[in-house]
Amino acid sequence: MMRVLVFQHIPVEHPGIFRDFLTAGGGAWDAVELDAGEPIPPFDGYDALWVMGGPMDVWQEREHPWLVAEKRAIREWVSAGRPFLGVCLGHQLLAAAMGGRVGPGEAPEVGVMTVELTDAGRADPLFRGLPKTKTCLQWHGAAVLEAPPAAEVLARSPVCPIQAMRVGACAYGLQYHVEATKDTVPEWGCVPEYEAALEAVQGQGALARFREETARHLPGLNAAARTLYDNFAGIVAGRRRA
Repeated sequence: MMRVLVFQHIPVEHPGIFRDFLTAGGGAWDAVELDAGEPIPPFDGYDALWVMGGPMDVWQEREHPWLVAEKRAIREWVSAGRPFLGVCLGHQLLAAAMGGRVGPGEAPEVGVMTVELTDAGRADPLFRGLPKTKTCLQWHGAAVLEAPPAAEVLARSPVCPIQAMRVGACAYGLQYHVEATKDTVPEWGCVPEYEAALEAVQGQGALARFREETARHLPGLNAAARTLYDNFAGIVAGRRRA
């Protein structure tokens, strides 16, 4: 059984379909809503840390002072060699916490898009059984501009060269979203910052088009998510046995 600590930054950005996989496998999770002032608990008893997305940026510590404590907690967790998975903002927080650099990306990526695994990504256990070119859900403007020292870049896209990375043995960051469910785009579309970003890239009425496009791709997205989840769970199990 895997027990996961989850850092959230807005209620609608949660582990999504990963919660279903975790429950089906007899696992459990505790979500900490950092933006609501919930405290980070002791790490004892947790097998993995998942850090999800959010509308804020990693450098907005004055507006969101809890980011300081979150980065410190991520650094402590990863430095101890414990399994970590960060998605979108969580990917960027991993980079910032471990000595990388995050800033505005070359261009926003919003929509159903593709990323390509690097040679290191194709060899990494997290992506075992997944194709070199992956269809995924994107919704971000900031990006990891420089990976932390000794990090491996595992996936890229034309405008975002660090779409996935591994720091150390088992700390992973994914710029793109793997956790999508049928409710993801409708829920995120209710967040003003997300809707504005979507319309800035794709024009008025983009939310309805994005919802339809995501629904068409959802079976494939969910199948890939299942594979990635199983691979991550295997990594966690391996760390427990070590």
